[in-house]
Amino acid sequence: MTVMTVEQIEHFLDEVFPQRMGRVESVGEMSATMRLAVGYEHLRPGPRVSGPTMMGFADVALYVAILAQIGPEPMAVTSDFNCHFLRAASGEHDIIAHAKLIKLGRRLGVGEVQVFSAADETRPVVHVTASYALPAT
Repeated sequence: MTVMTVEQIEHFLDEVFPQRMGRVESVGEMSATMRLAVGYEHLRPGPRVSGPTMMGFADVALYVAILAQIGPEPMAVTSDFNCHFLRAASGEHDIIAHAKLIKLGRRLGVGEVQVFSAADETRPVVHVTASYALPAT
């Protein structure tokens, strides 16, 4: 069951993490979807979306999936991150992240994120597995 809405998460992030990338499109049971309007600052030559942009965006998407389940917690932090770049993402289209939590315990959350180009939402451009350390309550 989610404990925060999209609007509540956006407001919370605006307060504690205003430099984050992307906007929350939806949250669900153990999941979140975000969209990033790709700008010049996200590009590498090609023009393609840069690796650091996609990694950071995937990390935020998993954080949002966790927030939707546990509520506003600024100190939930990434403890492990593994990224596979599968294909280039054109800098001419938004990118979309679908985050899914695999396990959410009292002290650790584990999940995966697939990032897609909005031009082709059938083939992921990035696949991430990551874990988050959750503060003691």
